[in-house]
Amino acid sequence: MTGPLAGFRVLELAAIGPVPFAGALLADMGADVVRVDRLARKPGEPTAQSERFDFYNRNKRSIAVDLKQAAGVKAVLQLVKNTDVLLEGFRPGVTERLGLGPETCRAINPRLVYGRMTGWGQTGPMAMEAGHDINYLALTGALHAIGEAGRPPVPPLNLVADLGGGAMYLAVGILAAAMHARQSGQGQVVDAAMIDGVTSLMSAFQAFRQQGTWADERGRNIVDGGAPYYGCYETLDAKYIAVGAMEAPFYAALLDVLGLGSERLPAQNEPSTWPALRARFAQVFLTRTRDDWMKLAAGRDACMSPVLSIDEAPLHPQMVARQVYMTFDGLRHPSPAPRFSGTPGSVQRPTPTPGQHNQEVLSQWGFDAAQIAQLKADRAI
Repeated sequence: MTGPLAGFRVLELAAIGPVPFAGALLADMGADVVRVDRLARKPGEPTAQSERFDFYNRNKRSIAVDLKQAAGVKAVLQLVKNTDVLLEGFRPGVTERLGLGPETCRAINPRLVYGRMTGWGQTGPMAMEAGHDINYLALTGALHAIGEAGRPPVPPLNLVADLGGGAMYLAVGILAAAMHARQSGQGQVVDAAMIDGVTSLMSAFQAFRQQGTWADERGRNIVDGGAPYYGCYETLDAKYIAVGAMEAPFYAALLDVLGLGSERLPAQNEPSTWPALRARFAQVFLTRTRDDWMKLAAGRDACMSPVLSIDEAPLHPQMVARQVYMTFDGLRHPSPAPRFSGTPGSVQRPTPTPGQHNQEVLSQWGFDAAQIAQLKADRAI
C-alpha cells in the first residue's frame, strides 16, 4: 500500500456503516487495515457475489475468526500486540464480554488506540437501544431542520449521522490519538458517538438559534431552502437547478442570468417577501431546460449548478477533469479523498472475502506455522 499512512496497522472488528467507512478512509490513505470477519455469514450480509460492490471494504484484507472460541479471542489478542489501532462498532459492553475490551487490549499493547463507534454513545439511558442514522439525527435537532415548510422532515440519505457525524469523527479521533501515541508511547480510547458528531456539525445552527437569526420552522431560513436564492428549481424538462447565490454580487449575477436584473423585485433579505420572490424565480426557471440554463450561466458567478443524478454525476466535465471517479476491478469507484501531493492514496485491493488473507496476515503479524495450523485444527479460523 502507498499513502501517508503506509505502515500503519489497523485491526477492524467487522461491523456495518460508520466503522467500515472509517476503516476505508484509513486504508485509502495507505493503512494496512485487516478486517476480522465472522466465520459464517449472517442473513443480510454480503455474499461472495456481491462483495465486490461493498466499497466500504476496498483496500482491506480479511481474516475470519470465531470470537466465541477462546482460541479465536486469543488469536485476536496476539494480533493486537502488533497493531496501532483497533476499531469496533458493537453496542456498549460487547467487546468486554468477548474478552476484547479496551482494558484487556491496552494491557497487552499500551500504545494501542482503541476506537469505539456507537450511535447513542457508551453511556446514558439510551446507550443500549438499537438505532440507525435517522434516529440519531432526530435526537440532535438536525433532522427537524431538514425539509420543506409544512411537510415532514426529510432524511438526508445516511450521510449525516453514519458518515459525517460518525465515521469522519472516528477517523479524525483515531489519527489524533495515534499522533499522541507516537509522541508519548501511550494509546487511549476514542469514544465516537454519532449524536456527538452530528451535534458538533450543528454548531453554527445552535449559535444562530440562540442569536435569534434562525427560525425553528423548516424552510424559513437562509440555507434550509427558505431563502429563494438558496434552493432548487424545476426546469422546462422536469429536471432541477440548484441555486446558492447568497452574497450580493452573486445574487445580482443570478438576476441577470434569469433576465430579472431590471425588474422591480422584493428585497433579497426580507423573509416576508421570500414566498413571492421564490414564486417569480420558479416561474422563470420553467421557461428553459436545465442544460440551457447552465449554458446561459456559464462563467457568470451566479452560483447555479445542475442537480445531477447518481448516473449523471461521473460524466460532468468538472468531475471528469478532476478524476473524482476511477475504474477499479471493472467498477466505477470514488477516488481516494483527500489528495496528498507527496504521498497520494490509492485503490489497490478489491473487497476481500471473509478469511481470504488468514495465512498471509497471521504470518506477517507474528504467528508461526504451528500456531496457524493449530488455529485451523481448532476451527478458530
